[in-house]
Amino acid sequence: MDEHVPLTELIRRAQGGDGDALGAVFAAAYEDLRRMARHRLSAGARGPLLGTTALVHESFLRFAGAGQLRVEDRAHFFRYAGQVMRSVIVDAARASLAERRGGKAGHVTLDTAICERVGVRDEREILRVHEALDELAALDQRLVQVVEMRYFAGLTEVEIAESLGLTERTVRRDWEKARLLLAKALE
Repeated sequence: MDEHVPLTELIRRAQGGDGDALGAVFAAAYEDLRRMARHRLSAGARGPLLGTTALVHESFLRFAGAGQLRVEDRAHFFRYAGQVMRSVIVDAARASLAERRGGKAGHVTLDTAICERVGVRDEREILRVHEALDELAALDQRLVQVVEMRYFAGLTEVEIAESLGLTERTVRRDWEKARLLLAKALE
């Protein structure tokens, strides 16, 4: 495929049944997706649950596993990528917590301070934010999109505004409103 085909055109080809187009969509968006993942994963105080490459590749597998690509254009693709990254991060946090609880291994009593050293708080925070977003979705779906794109995908306010077709000021206001609502829900 031509490397210089715009992302929106590649998306249309993928929707039209072009088998190579989905791979080409990810190849064209790969560096942007890595930047999103790197930004999100670097926000943690400790080592990430996933590496940047693992997050991007797992996101691709989920896109590919969903079958047909159902996005309209470049902006919609990155909005959806934020949702997929959220899903991957939340699943990784759940798996990490389950593993820390022992999974199928025998239980051994450990010093309780070990939780602070290994960062269990980060996984729990991710899950709490995820659950709070589910509650927030009943009030305002756009706020959820802003949080997904900012918190889980690491997009800037300018990128979110472009993706959602809003002004930067509206995104900033939505981000502040969502943060307040989430803080209250997380108390």
